[in-house]
Amino acid sequence: MNGDFDISKGDDEFESDSFEAMSGDDDDKHEQRPKKKKKMSKYHSRTRITQLERHENAILRQENEKLRVENGILKEAMRSPPTCNNCGGAATPGEVSHEQQQLRMENAKLKYELDKLCALSNRFIGGSISLEQPSNGGVGSQDLSLGHGFTRGTSTFMDIAAVAMDELIRLAEVDNPLWTKCSKSERDSMKHDQYTSIFAGSKHPGFAAEGSRETGLVLINSSTLVETLMDTNRWAEMFESIVAVASTVEVISNGSGGSRNGALLLMQAEFQVMSPLVPIRQVKFLRYCKQHGDGLWAVVDVSYDVNRESQDLKSYGGLKRLPSGCIIQDIGNGCSKVTWIEHSEYEGSHIHPLYQQLLGSSVGLGATKWLATLQRRCESYTTLLSSQDQTGLPLAGTKSTLTLAQRMKRNFYSGITGSPIHKWEKLVAENVGQETRILTRKSLQPSGVVLSAATSMWLPVTQQRLFEFLCDSKCRNQWDILCNGASMENMLLIPQRQSEGRCVSLLQHAGKHQNESSMLILQETWSDASGALVVYAPVDVPSMNMVMSGGDSANVALLPSGFSISPDGSSSWSDQIDKNGGLVNHESKGCLLTVGFQILVNSVPTTKLNMESVQTVNNLIACTIHKIKAALSIPA
Repeated sequence: MNGDFDISKGDDEFESDSFEAMSGDDDDKHEQRPKKKKKMSKYHSRTRITQLERHENAILRQENEKLRVENGILKEAMRSPPTCNNCGGAATPGEVSHEQQQLRMENAKLKYELDKLCALSNRFIGGSISLEQPSNGGVGSQDLSLGHGFTRGTSTFMDIAAVAMDELIRLAEVDNPLWTKCSKSERDSMKHDQYTSIFAGSKHPGFAAEGSRETGLVLINSSTLVETLMDTNRWAEMFESIVAVASTVEVISNGSGGSRNGALLLMQAEFQVMSPLVPIRQVKFLRYCKQHGDGLWAVVDVSYDVNRESQDLKSYGGLKRLPSGCIIQDIGNGCSKVTWIEHSEYEGSHIHPLYQQLLGSSVGLGATKWLATLQRRCESYTTLLSSQDQTGLPLAGTKSTLTLAQRMKRNFYSGITGSPIHKWEKLVAENVGQETRILTRKSLQPSGVVLSAATSMWLPVTQQRLFEFLCDSKCRNQWDILCNGASMENMLLIPQRQSEGRCVSLLQHAGKHQNESSMLILQETWSDASGALVVYAPVDVPSMNMVMSGGDSANVALLPSGFSISPDGSSSWSDQIDKNGGLVNHESKGCLLTVGFQILVNSVPTTKLNMESVQTVNNLIACTIHKIKAALSIPA
């Protein structure tokens, strides 16, 4: 029986070690009798412990059998396909009758309690106790038990990681009742009340919670993705729009057998949302990697002190990362099926009302955001490899151009969120709205004082409509002062997707204005299910020619500006829960726009900033927003 375990071998080894420890000195006749009494007492004591373990083993067998019966009842109850009360269509797992829901919740509770007993026995007995996973046709159909390695003397970190991994696997099961989903939506949202009833003590009263799950295909094989996730620098680069900075605090385990199986890291990172209205989230967490089969991996994150009975999220830096991560399964041809789960509790009191709905959905910092970012980045790499001949540049020139574009993006992100990539100082100025943040820093490249201004607002236009308008080079002179009223055209295009809209491009003035300017515009654009980006920076012709020839781009001065577009959280991108607990969708009618500009206000780094410079960049933002609204017929 898979749920049972055999401790007979462990008992023999245990008693053998005990007898060896009880062997005395035959030459010391006077101490022999007391030693024997003392050692026999130890023997009887340890024998009682072994008997207790056997008793607990019997209890575990009974609990496991009870669980099997519950599973049988559940399967019988689920034979008739239910319908969705909200849309009338066929219900997906999670939309079942009240009786079926109660059965499933009770089943989940039993599984959780039994797993706790198994984990406890593993610690003291040193065996490998696992639960048989019911076949459901998805990720959960594989054998995803705890497996070997959790023996006597396991550290606290290892204990936390093992429990977190077990929870992640359970949450990834297709028919887990903790998720709710409408048949017309592809997104899963967590039922927080039910989760708290099963995983007792996990909710901090008064704090917001977000739990989401998303599954999709990614153009990367499982081993490469695992290596990326377990390498802090590669992980931060892959998710650069989310991860501001990251570092490894301690490598607890590098894995075993030359692979990442069993690898455990203690990490710290700062997560960002592209708006000055959303503070950066700092988090320390454990990252644990485990292989569950051929081409099947799981990587889980959990706040390293997640088991502390604290009612204050300050000990977690305002963010408590509950078991989150991904299940990765190879499907061939260099592709993987990835199920991403994000679950966190956070302080919402400091978040601007404009962004509260977004962060409560899966597209803020939830599963949709992480998976969409992963899919986009992997697709970009694949497209670049297949379209190298289309750029007209040597390979070294393409790489150098992309490296420059990446630095441009990272500098733009930093100016929007105030991340520690640069040493920004916040500036409080008069005549600047509360939604606008002014930052300043001393810069070496370009040399001088850089001023960054960013603001966010809601616009009654869809994300796609706004993105297409900002990407249209023919319409650029309607809002970009760098154009000086002239139209622009592409002189270089490095595609990052087969369809239009996701690329790195180089813009120049069109027609007769082409020879009148020594300035080009480097730009990168992308759009996915979680948002969109248009970031650009002026560059001089000689520097760009050097870069496109394969020269080092590190010394090219950049002052990026641009736009970040996000769903507004109340549209169809975020699933809302109705009064019956089901998910409903609404037509997308608006989006959140963040505008950011960086300008060099003085070429001497030691010069004190004057308020005229602040007013200049503030007026630049206001003028740009006004022009965009006018072009899209949005009331001022």
